[in-house]
Amino acid sequence: MLACFAMSDQKITTSANATLMNTLESRLDTQSHRARNNAMGTIGLITAINQQAVRIKEGGGAKAIESQHGKQRLTVRERLALLLDPGSEFHELGLFAAFGMYEEWGGAPSAGVVTGLGRVAGRLCMIVANDATVKAGAFFPMTAKKVIRAQTIAMENRIPTLYLVDSAGVFLPLQEDVFPDQDDFGRIFRNNAVMSAMGIPQMTAIMGMCVAGGAYLPVMTDHVLMTEGSGLFLAGPALVQAAIGQKYTAEELGGATMHAEISGTVDFKEPNDHLCLARLRSLVAKMGHARSAPFDRAAFDAERDAPKYKAEDLYSLLDPDPARAAVNAYDMREVIARLVDRSEFDEYKADYGRTVICGYVRIGGFAVGIVANQKQPQPHTSHAGEKRIEFGGVIYAESAEKAARFIMDCNQNLVPLLFLHDVNGFMVGRDAEWSGIIRAGAKMVTAVANSTVPKITVIVGGSFGAGHYAMCGKAYDPRFIFAWPTARYAVMSGASAASTLVEIKIRQLERGGKKLSEEEKQQVTAQIKASYDEQTDCRYAAARLWVDAIIDPAKTREAVMMALEAAALNPEVAKFNVGILQT
Repeated sequence: MLACFAMSDQKITTSANATLMNTLESRLDTQSHRARNNAMGTIGLITAINQQAVRIKEGGGAKAIESQHGKQRLTVRERLALLLDPGSEFHELGLFAAFGMYEEWGGAPSAGVVTGLGRVAGRLCMIVANDATVKAGAFFPMTAKKVIRAQTIAMENRIPTLYLVDSAGVFLPLQEDVFPDQDDFGRIFRNNAVMSAMGIPQMTAIMGMCVAGGAYLPVMTDHVLMTEGSGLFLAGPALVQAAIGQKYTAEELGGATMHAEISGTVDFKEPNDHLCLARLRSLVAKMGHARSAPFDRAAFDAERDAPKYKAEDLYSLLDPDPARAAVNAYDMREVIARLVDRSEFDEYKADYGRTVICGYVRIGGFAVGIVANQKQPQPHTSHAGEKRIEFGGVIYAESAEKAARFIMDCNQNLVPLLFLHDVNGFMVGRDAEWSGIIRAGAKMVTAVANSTVPKITVIVGGSFGAGHYAMCGKAYDPRFIFAWPTARYAVMSGASAASTLVEIKIRQLERGGKKLSEEEKQQVTAQIKASYDEQTDCRYAAARLWVDAIIDPAKTREAVMMALEAAALNPEVAKFNVGILQT
């Protein structure tokens, strides 16, 4: 029996030069006719969005900017330029908020408030800054929701938060949609209190008006700075006179001197915007540092650890035309290869459930688990030995189960998750139902819903139906959710939805006794398709804060690195408890 354990005469050798073959090889031909057409269309789309972004950043326009300067006050973006570290990048969130909305009131560019992540005295901070050139910084319904989203990101990631206040309060014509609900104006002050209890630093600089309910925001933060000539009061002079007959100046009621010397509400009184922002930077520089997060981060060198392939190649990958995108498949690994450190990818169950790609990478040195939709058709062999081709972008039972297991593994090992969307939904039909697609899909959704490690979502192409949920859509608490200009999402893809809606509309008209000609049917089809296409556009989603930012595909790596750095500010990771899984 001892012979069974004896060493063989044959030597087992190991090579010190053996190398793990986990580097992705790109097969993308950027010079092909299709790739060039894709790049041309995508760059055109990016250009159009950038032009709209420039107009949005102008706020209320030249006259409103002149009025702000006439009050000896800076505009919101001039203030940001002084607040942020020189040469650092401001990662703006919610730029397209309220885009195309409130037109009957003259519009509200960016919802009248600027939010985003930027470095102040070397510290990554969430910044919430009113734009007084847009309706005097008044709060529209989307303004409140945008501020709440910024606070939510700050709470989830424990990000120090700075408020630059210059607001006339609630936009009264729409007060019923701003004032009473759970995600309305009052939630902002509730969040101030909760953030303080969580130990998240908050500071406010009042550099203009701070009126009515909005006056509570600065006083519920850690430090209050105020410039001379600004006002902080529950009721302005006109309202006080109307309510109780007393007549006072704005300075007497709530000026910086009064609050600094009499009420004691203001911690720092400053003569102007410039010195107020300098003081704010000085205070941020003296904040302490929280414990580190438990996520693994290797030593990182931007040049050494860059992806092997150019990020700009991504312009040629997707067809920006949604009608053609459905049939123009691509390999999602091409995206991954241009996103991750050194283009290295440890793929998980590479030969199983191939329509969802899972694997481990590093991004900016951070260990990350990727869950991505594969858009190329994939070969599959069933348990009975039957061979078939599975549709790209569709989640089958095997791919859902693989993804669920991978997500659980990442939670077990404290690895943040990145979801890359281009999903049509779950597979349907008899074979899919017999394979237990509902059970497998529920397993994946359960794993995503109960995941406690940071989740970051990037919508690359389509994100339709329950596939949007399974891939960590907005309802599943991603720390950040970004969209490429090519992103589109809704309950179903445009072509499928349009044909269904057209059929319903035509039947309604015919039941009402109207017989439609072919030309009229075509008009109905065109109208419905145009409306549906508008609603699936990434700008429509960004206007309603369904996504945090529309990003240039070539800047995806930078956006994800910023999100990971922000997520790592929170040292707490709740215990992962997946609950009952359908097995």
